[in-house]
Amino acid sequence: MADMLNPVRGFGLTFATMFKKVTTEQYPEQVTPTAPRYHGRHVLNRHPDGLEKCIGCELCAWACPADAIYVEGADNTDGQRFSPGERYAAVYQINYLRCIFCGLCIEACPTRSLTMTNEYELADDSRQDLIFTKTQLLAPLLPGMDEPPHPMALGTTDADYYVGSPGASA
Repeated sequence: MADMLNPVRGFGLTFATMFKKVTTEQYPEQVTPTAPRYHGRHVLNRHPDGLEKCIGCELCAWACPADAIYVEGADNTDGQRFSPGERYAAVYQINYLRCIFCGLCIEACPTRSLTMTNEYELADDSRQDLIFTKTQLLAPLLPGMDEPPHPMALGTTDADYYVGSPGASA
């Protein structure tokens, strides 16, 4: 007897929705704002002097369950410095055809270099254009920042770029 009532319950639910107000979003003319913690396109952040925060440790690539991130680390030199540490990401790519926007790469990043924006319009005609390179992912230079590579500011050490000194335990 209970099995016979299931279709009636389903029809009742369908019938009740006929009288609810329809909400239509006029996208793209009127864009609805996303939630503050929305997981959108990634961005590689910079330090206030323009150096990259990414140290090329590849932890984000290891944490990615979809294998969407590719990182090749390289060593900084005293003359050409891209990040304050010993290493930097020479090659950084995110394949948005594979990315599932889970945010595990953000959690794995030890320097908070990688964050996610609210940008969600990533559609493109070409599959190749959905593989973002380091230049596309880097945050733009703000006024007062110098384009890397450049030496660290005089009087600063690696410890000045981090909350605690690199060797100290918290």
